Amino acid sequence: VSSLRPERSASANSATSAIDSTNRILPETLILSTFTHLSRFAQKTLWYNQDNYSGERRIIMSPFLQLALVLSIILLTAKAAGYLSTRLGQPSVLGELLVGLLLGPSLLDLTHLYIITDTHLNEVVIELGELGVLILMFLAGLELHFSDLVRNLRVSVLSGLFGVVAPVGLGWLVGVLFGLNGQQAFFLGLSLGATSVSISAQTLMELKVLRSRVGLGLLGAAVFDDIFVILLLSAFLALLTSTAGGLVSILIVFGRMLLFLLLSAAFGLWVLPYLTRKVNELSISYGLITLALVIMMIYGLAAELIGEMAAITGTFLAGLMFARTPEKVQFEDGLQAIAYSFFVPIFFVTIGLSIDLHTLEISALWLSLAVSVIAILGKLLGAGLGARLARFSWRESIQLGIGMVSRGEVGLIVAKVGLDAGLLNSVTFSAVIAMVLVTTLVTPPLLRIAFKQPAAKPVAIAET
Repeated sequence: VSSLRPERSASANSATSAIDSTNRILPETLILSTFTHLSRFAQKTLWYNQDNYSGERRIIMSPFLQLALVLSIILLTAKAAGYLSTRLGQPSVLGELLVGLLLGPSLLDLTHLYIITDTHLNEVVIELGELGVLILMFLAGLELHFSDLVRNLRVSVLSGLFGVVAPVGLGWLVGVLFGLNGQQAFFLGLSLGATSVSISAQTLMELKVLRSRVGLGLLGAAVFDDIFVILLLSAFLALLTSTAGGLVSILIVFGRMLLFLLLSAAFGLWVLPYLTRKVNELSISYGLITLALVIMMIYGLAAELIGEMAAITGTFLAGLMFARTPEKVQFEDGLQAIAYSFFVPIFFVTIGLSIDLHTLEISALWLSLAVSVIAILGKLLGAGLGARLARFSWRESIQLGIGMVSRGEVGLIVAKVGLDAGLLNSVTFSAVIAMVLVTTLVTPPLLRIAFKQPAAKPVAIAET
């Protein structure tokens, strides 16, 4: 502590006189001078505070330094865990998810350590992670061609539809068997219908099969899965109020979705190419990367505000539209560097930061096991059946079904809606949280196994 005091020491005075007398800086003088300046800077940002009651002295940091410390720990541990995961033959995303669980409230509770006093720090980190998933889905769309998804429309619709119907129906059945009433059982099933394709998309990119017909079908099915789940959720909540008004509400939701899709397609097909060409002609440093980020966030906002859809669906569509422009090759590498060095690792870690295993009730153990098994089988059978009806092979159908298993942050959002509406009690909410954790963790290794041998066919297009 004494080293941080502002008084000048004798060594510092002699160092100053040495500089003045010889007119040159000796190495030891430079080191001492640097340390002195760093000590003065530390006084302004880092200081010790004594508790008035216990007399204990502890470090107090400014909110910015607390954020810098937490982000440094998250990035370092995420990359280290990702590396270890790949050395064990698993996708790096699995290691990042596990380290998030360890850093979260389940074990270390990183954002609430003793030296962390900023009450908003956890929110800031989670919001940075949300930007990470938006950029990740934008990059996934950037890897594809819009025409490929159009030609895979049949498998996208069938897998998306059956991938929602099967887990919702099985979830309702499990809820009834465990004694829930009709509304609670149906919402339990509805919470199993959502899919978080971001984790599967990252895994497929690592496996270099995102542009296989399984990858194309998976991303298309995820879009329709989002549409079907939102329609079901809106219809269910509307019907809880009144029958007449419920039908109108459903039609309004469907109309807003259609409006968003039409506006995003029109802008992407006719306005965006002209805009990117003009920005590219201007002498602006990294102007195309800035434009891509701005358009990506606008699409995400429009998806939420206009279409009442997930923001990741909007950013995925934005990536698809940018993929049609010849300028995409000029900013794709730069955007990937920003994403995978900073934002995307934070996102995968924040999934673990959002889950607290201490909130899981022992009484929900058997329900949690049943819901987790049904959640995996529901997506595997439902989405797999849809792929099979679209003339995928059995192997490809299983691969696509596994890719739809993960619930991730989308499952957490749906569960929170049910808890706030009184449709999930503490036991069923704990079961859904456990299901989200299990499905999120098992998806990357299952995809690795499913794609191991033989390799997927590159860019073979399904029939429409």
